Amino acid sequence: MDTWPSVAVVIPHYGDPSPTQALCRELLSDPYPGTLDVVVVDDRSPEPFGPMEGVTVIRREVNGGFGAAVNTGVRSSTSDFVLVLNSDVDVPAGFVRDLVAAGHPCQPGVFGPRVSTAGVTDSTARRFPAARHLALERVGVLARHRHRATLRRAVGLDTEAMARTASGQTWPTDWLVGIALLIPRAAYEAVGGFDERFHMYAEEVDLQRRLSDRGVGSHLVGGVSITHVGGASSDPARVEQWLMDSRMLYAAKWGWRRRLAWAWGGAAVINLVTASVRRVAGRPTRPWTDFVHEKELITHALRASGRTP
Repeated sequence: MDTWPSVAVVIPHYGDPSPTQALCRELLSDPYPGTLDVVVVDDRSPEPFGPMEGVTVIRREVNGGFGAAVNTGVRSSTSDFVLVLNSDVDVPAGFVRDLVAAGHPCQPGVFGPRVSTAGVTDSTARRFPAARHLALERVGVLARHRHRATLRRAVGLDTEAMARTASGQTWPTDWLVGIALLIPRAAYEAVGGFDERFHMYAEEVDLQRRLSDRGVGSHLVGGVSITHVGGASSDPARVEQWLMDSRMLYAAKWGWRRRLAWAWGGAAVINLVTASVRRVAGRPTRPWTDFVHEKELITHALRASGRTP
């Protein structure tokens, strides 16, 4: 590559600053040949991210979630590319250079590395969601079979992309989980960036769906890998409801909100029946309590998506 594009790495921060600080140190020592700016957006974290040499730190006045934080960071820069990173990842030396180089022949496009958690490669390549994918994910009796390729495809995982990239290839997919995404700024701005109605989860698939509609596809890069520690910026007590609310909002935005509600309701009934059978067999289950909890999650998600303009 004759001229390396400028890259702004945007890292939303919420919670313990230590993982974000460690990631910044890795990025500041990255041997990237072009201009590399590191931007941390403190999303009104209860543990603020303090000043750090070589890093642009922006503190939002209101907590807006992942997408809002990234949009804030992007607006603060003028780079050719935006590299969105979760705060709880470890990246190897040369990561930015290798990711930019891998994506160069296929631009414009969204590019992401293979990601491993606790030594296991995550399935970060996905098919655009449908109601059946999200319903099957919630059927508890299938959980022990999720290692099977058939079921993995049935819940929307792109098993071909994962297999192809295992040998180092770069392969197209519908969308990539938003742990690490390299996006051309022009394309990002053309679709208005992240939809800030998504507080947490589903914002990255919505963005990539809109980019795909403009001919900007997503690609998994087999020759570049990072490690995801996980959980550094999530509130465990609210994760399940955030996930349900965001998925219902996505379904509402793309025209299948009621279909998803019925599909989730069907999954809840299946879980009720199977848990009841297990309880009769002497297993320690709570069929009705769990069923009521699932219905409350669905009802909350429907109401939240209905209130969204």
